[in-house]
Amino acid sequence: MNKVILMGRLTRDPEVRYSQAAEPLAVARYALAVNRRFKRQGEPEADFINCVSFGKAGEFAEKYFKKGQMVSIVGRLQVRSWDDQNGQKRWSTDVIVEEQYFAESKAAFESHRSMAESMAPPTPAPAPAAPAADGFYPIDESIEDDDLPF
Repeated sequence: MNKVILMGRLTRDPEVRYSQAAEPLAVARYALAVNRRFKRQGEPEADFINCVSFGKAGEFAEKYFKKGQMVSIVGRLQVRSWDDQNGQKRWSTDVIVEEQYFAESKAAFESHRSMAESMAPPTPAPAPAAPAADGFYPIDESIEDDDLPF
């Protein structure tokens, strides 16, 4: 049995090309950053896994998937090999996507995206704001544990 289930964030927008066949077929390539459950010091925190989706799934990925978005996929592993221009044997392991899903709401993605884009040096904390659309308030990191009411 060859079955892969992954959930992670897109490392870039999907890159789509079309086959040269009589009826061109969309081939979308993208990579997922999948967090590791257990991390050892000095090891990476995520694995970057190449994914390929074909046909309508490839067109869907091109149209709706964006860099930084959390997605979930179901597919199978495929290993290919070829000789490069120097005659060296090269290997590639990809996940061939059979199913793909959004793994977060559009609002959560937009919030994540805006946070990532605004990763700048810290600025003075603004006055407490109204709750976000999801009902949560931002936390003032300058509060000491002794100041909490519980």
